[in-house]
Amino acid sequence: MISKTTFGITAGVLGSLFVGYCLYFDRKRRSDPLFRQKLKEKRKAEKEKEKRKTTPASDVELPNLNDPEAVQKFFLEQVQTGEELLAQGLFEQGVEHLSNAVAVCAQPTQLLQLLQQTLPPQVFGMLMKKIGETSQRIAKMSSSSSGGKTAAAPSGFKAPEATIEEEDDLE
Repeated sequence: MISKTTFGITAGVLGSLFVGYCLYFDRKRRSDPLFRQKLKEKRKAEKEKEKRKTTPASDVELPNLNDPEAVQKFFLEQVQTGEELLAQGLFEQGVEHLSNAVAVCAQPTQLLQLLQQTLPPQVFGMLMKKIGETSQRIAKMSSSSSGGKTAAAPSGFKAPEATIEEEDDLE
């Protein structure tokens, strides 16, 4: 049987070896010429990732609304980002992304019914308020990219059609 003093000495020696090991490799890591560069790149990547999460959905670049694959990819990204933000408690940003998804959705009525069942009533109310703004913004962006012609409603969503000149008069 091991005595208390033998156990204490063994634990002390092992602890000292572990601390020495940590100090040795920390010193080796810090003396690496690429350490600071790698650290800066890592911090920059983390900042960009955080910035992307907090970037308003109104700054999101719209896909080509005539390309179904691009619209579908955009739709899925917006839904996923919206769900992640809602799970983190960032309701306003999450609602913005979900409203982008609804605006480009081929069947917005069914999506809204699903969201109404899954979202809390307050969040769904925020979404309903945001959808009008988003659909008008998307219609305006798609009309400005078509050279001032009338805006086509994106993928089955009933947005008011207007020319750029008429929309400028409304503001």
